Amino acid sequence: MKHGADIYKYAKKRNCSPDEIIDFSSNINSYQPELNLTLTPQTISRYADSTYRDLKEVIATNYDIKSDEIALFNGATAAIYALIKSIKRKDFYLYAPLFGEYEQACKDAKKYIYKINRITDEESEPTEDSVVIYVNPATPEGSYSDLGKLFEIWMEKECIIIIDESFIEFEALPSLRKRIQEYKRLYIIQSFSKFYSCAGVRIGAIFAHKKSIQKLPQPLWNLSSFDVEFLKNRLQDQEFKESSLRIHKEQKAELLSILEKSALFDEIVESDANFILVHSPDAKKLFKHLLSHNILVRKCGSFDYLSDEWLRFAVKDKNSNSLLNVAFKSFINHS
Repeated sequence: MKHGADIYKYAKKRNCSPDEIIDFSSNINSYQPELNLTLTPQTISRYADSTYRDLKEVIATNYDIKSDEIALFNGATAAIYALIKSIKRKDFYLYAPLFGEYEQACKDAKKYIYKINRITDEESEPTEDSVVIYVNPATPEGSYSDLGKLFEIWMEKECIIIIDESFIEFEALPSLRKRIQEYKRLYIIQSFSKFYSCAGVRIGAIFAHKKSIQKLPQPLWNLSSFDVEFLKNRLQDQEFKESSLRIHKEQKAELLSILEKSALFDEIVESDANFILVHSPDAKKLFKHLLSHNILVRKCGSFDYLSDEWLRFAVKDKNSNSLLNVAFKSFINHS
């Protein structure tokens, strides 16, 4: 299982509609209010402003950076591939486990890949003049790290630094965005899909020093007019942000309680994101059982240093949590 959210594959296996799958594998904000968005025929029929000036201003205000420190792409994954391809250095150090597309992007760009186990061996250092990639909060376990010490080491070694902060907003954690002005080799990957609950809206960003942004190849009109209008609307929706933080906290606590009370897991990893990683020797049986209840969770065997005895549960709504609890009890009764 290389990615979560493959509800179409599992719906076909279950002979049901994708809408019937309760998707605990997808780490998207479960708060999804009704859209309040109006698009005119003129908006759709004409070319958008290829500089996306208005959207960049909204993003800059939201993330407290400057408009010229933003590059926009057709999703965070596209941003990752574009950035890695644009970097001439060959040695890439991946702090693993991490999102699998980073390794694939390095392979596609014919980079030399070195891995540092950030859980057990984070003190290992990259070579000078190399590229380091760190996801913070991390996936799949959701841990947030104070990168101050590591950041100083990376700067001393004159590394290019890529930090993925796609999950940082769920718990309002400190960001390294402000350091892009002092260190021109720092790049922040920002997905809008996760917190803003819009995986179908394909916009991702790279935040970096304006001179670094100017060097990035950016195709014309790589965002649709709908994507632009939606994201502008949602980024300016203060009620959405406040409700998301409150609901996330409540639903995460509820999910954690269900996982703990089930007594099915010998390890539950503390998380700073909107998902929780657990371990069970019976994980493979549990995965199949949950799927029989149309509940899909993320098997983690595709992550470095993990196996399919590790499962990841995304934070979902109350009804999904309740159905998960029922499925757990059914598994216990039939074991």
